[in-house]
Amino acid sequence: MNKEFLNVIVADNDENTLIFFKNIFKELKISIKVQCFSSGKALMEYLNNDDAVVPEIVFIKYSIPEKSSVECIDEVKSNPRFCNMVTAIYDDEITEDEIEEAFVKGNNICMKKPSDFGTLKKVLTEVITINWQYHTSGLNKENFILKV
Repeated sequence: MNKEFLNVIVADNDENTLIFFKNIFKELKISIKVQCFSSGKALMEYLNNDDAVVPEIVFIKYSIPEKSSVECIDEVKSNPRFCNMVTAIYDDEITEDEIEEAFVKGNNICMKKPSDFGTLKKVLTEVITINWQYHTSGLNKENFILKV
């Protein structure tokens, strides 16, 4: 598969986090097109639009307003249009029960968002690199599960 860039969505109601994610993605050697949404409702309205570009990976803040991350995951995983899309839930504080619930719903990646920029950059770089390898190698994305 010849892929020139990854389409990535970040859904978070904190503008600073969105800026951090975008800046980190810009610095990577992989070309990334990023779209940002400030609520779960806005994310799902976009994804459910027939004209929407289906991203390779979606990062969703666990405690996102208007529509919970778990509701978003339910909706995404029940739609065959999104079968190749990887979902990553993150938050500053996320419990083991919340992580387990997200995985049971079909979420692929759970991460506790690091408090410092350097560690956040390292974690996001790892997730994006692994995801890039999956999309360029044809590996089975259904088994792509990671806890960071």
